[in-house]
Amino acid sequence: MNKLFLFAALLLAGCMTVGPDYKRPEVALPEKFEAAQSQEELKLARDWWTLYADPALDEIVAATRANNADVRLAAARVQEAEGVLREVNATLFPDIGAGYSYSRNRVSERTVPPPLGGFGLVRQQNQLLISTSYEIDFWGRLSRTAEAARASLLATRYAQDVVDLTLASAAAQSYFGLRSLDAQLVVLAQTIKARSDSLDLAKARLQAGLASELDVYQAQGALSDALVQRRDTERQRAVLERQIGQLTGRLDLKIPPGDLFKLPVPPTPPAGLPSQLLDRRPDIRNAEEGLVATNAQIGIARAALFPSISLTAGLGAQSSAFSDLLSSGAGIWSLAYALALPVFDGGRRSARVDQAQARREQALASYQKAIETGFREVSEGLINVEQSGATEADLMNRLEAARNALDLSNLRYQSGYSPYLEVLDAQRTQNDAELAFVRNRQARLSFSVDLMKSLGGGWEGNRGQAPISSRAR
Repeated sequence: MNKLFLFAALLLAGCMTVGPDYKRPEVALPEKFEAAQSQEELKLARDWWTLYADPALDEIVAATRANNADVRLAAARVQEAEGVLREVNATLFPDIGAGYSYSRNRVSERTVPPPLGGFGLVRQQNQLLISTSYEIDFWGRLSRTAEAARASLLATRYAQDVVDLTLASAAAQSYFGLRSLDAQLVVLAQTIKARSDSLDLAKARLQAGLASELDVYQAQGALSDALVQRRDTERQRAVLERQIGQLTGRLDLKIPPGDLFKLPVPPTPPAGLPSQLLDRRPDIRNAEEGLVATNAQIGIARAALFPSISLTAGLGAQSSAFSDLLSSGAGIWSLAYALALPVFDGGRRSARVDQAQARREQALASYQKAIETGFREVSEGLINVEQSGATEADLMNRLEAARNALDLSNLRYQSGYSPYLEVLDAQRTQNDAELAFVRNRQARLSFSVDLMKSLGGGWEGNRGQAPISSRAR
């Protein structure tokens, strides 16, 4: 017995872990992002949607994060991964069980040798036993399994963060799309009124003999075109409202009209934003934890090439009468160890090592791709935010010119200096300019969401950029 304990102690003292230890791979990236213009000191913020200062948006994002089915699915996967880790960690400890058994049997009188005299043919047995079994993690198979399970759990949690960030971004961009359609409906309402007035003017000039029927037909066509645009825009708004209802888990959601231009555009990050900020992106962290898990699985596969050693032990009592179980002399015990050594398997175990190494290379490529994709998305986000902001000023100049041209063409037509065709052209130009300005503001807000998402969250600034209202005359 002393030799068994000594052998077990030597085994425990000599335990080692096979397989490579994880080391974060180097991925060549520029140290800083370019194209950022603001020089403000900004702090990154997880609740980035609050930068738009819109209570309706805050409520939509909160409802999406709380009620969306994808959020619940991701949370359930995290719970499953936590259970797997607890199960794997439990294998590092002995498995202890206790039991009681009772048996009663009759022996044959015709056996050779015959039953000993003085012992009855009907016999009973009571046994109370505590037993344990334990696999010595000599090669680190169990510890590598726990390492892989921990990495898988972290990867699942980061995947949950990806879902949360993606849904919040989708909710914000859908909301901005809805507000853009609200603004377009305002533009179309003004267009319809202006074209209706033009139709009335054309009819009045026709009755006065100052215009032909062609002017009336052209004015009626322009009005009908604006009415069709309004109907299609209303359809798009209703569809988008239903999409937001699905995101929030409120299928009967009704969102009242709002003003797109009351939403501030968050400031851009400071110039020279460090590329290390990509570390906060949950998809990149998810890819790295996947790499950690596959790296640990190499050690699991290699450990299978070596012998496995297990210990078993039992302690209890045994007697024919239940009342004698705890009496002196009824005690029993056992202690054993087992060694299992792979001799020949046709190369199955070595093939599993090769498979594990190949999976690690795949995970490494996925990790590198995630980093490169993240860097590209941040760079594109910075460019899009900057360029859409610069475009807004140009579109505002275009819009003012189109409004002035329409006013002048109406005045010239009423005075009889120009044909109605000039009015129609000016109306179309002004309508297109109004809608282009609205859509650029939506794109600018959406690009800011893309940038926040690409950085794994938003940023805090002293102020948003002042909105430019297309309604001011």
